Amino acid sequence: MTARITATMWEAKANPGSGDALVDWVYATALPSLEGTSGLERVEVFRSADSRVVVISLWTGEPSGLPDPPRDLVARPPHEWDFEQVQR
Repeated sequence: MTARITATMWEAKANPGSGDALVDWVYATALPSLEGTSGLERVEVFRSADSRVVVISLWTGEPSGLPDPPRDLVARPPHEWDFEQVQR
């Protein structure tokens, strides 16, 4: 039997001029908050040209959310979605 894999996508839009600071916050604060969490398999960070930051984490256990970033870094609260892997 194959383990269920869940991908969690967390997305935040940085305030104008705060894209670098948001990425720094993700690496300094958000990602360390996941260290040692049971079921975490992998985490990747992406950035768009319009200062959106996306964190995709893959889980074999119950996904754990990221903390909220400082309000001065983001244009709105982050969004988060869970996706289940499709087996064919």
